[in-house]
Amino acid sequence: MNDLIGIRDIADQYGLAFSTLHYWERRGLITAHRRSGQRYYDADQRYRIALIRLWQSTGLMSLDEIDSVLRGRTSTSDWREIVTDRITAIDNQLEQLRTARGYLNHLLSCPRDNPAAECPELRREIAWNGNSVSHTAHGVALNLG
Repeated sequence: MNDLIGIRDIADQYGLAFSTLHYWERRGLITAHRRSGQRYYDADQRYRIALIRLWQSTGLMSLDEIDSVLRGRTSTSDWREIVTDRITAIDNQLEQLRTARGYLNHLLSCPRDNPAAECPELRREIAWNGNSVSHTAHGVALNLG
């Protein structure tokens, strides 16, 4: 029990509110040891807290998704499917960010004073079709609306 660290130190170390740790505990994501009414976390729970923080910030995973991954394979869910879905979503976001970067770089390099209104190249790329906007990036048509 010497490796136990109190909730205050954990909250400070990970930049979390006590209420967040309490909520994660109620959801079953982490388990605290109790001593004199205070919560303490062992090395395994600190690892879980670190994973939750990492997956929320870098993988943009929901707590439901994180819960499923932490539980492993069960009769009702397979963590691999959840991770595969997150990878697909991240790949889609990366493509959108690459497209956005391309348009922003073009705006910066366009010699026009008001490229959003005056750039013929930008107008060729972006087409208004009734109620939707589409654009072509890298030769691929994408529907934006």
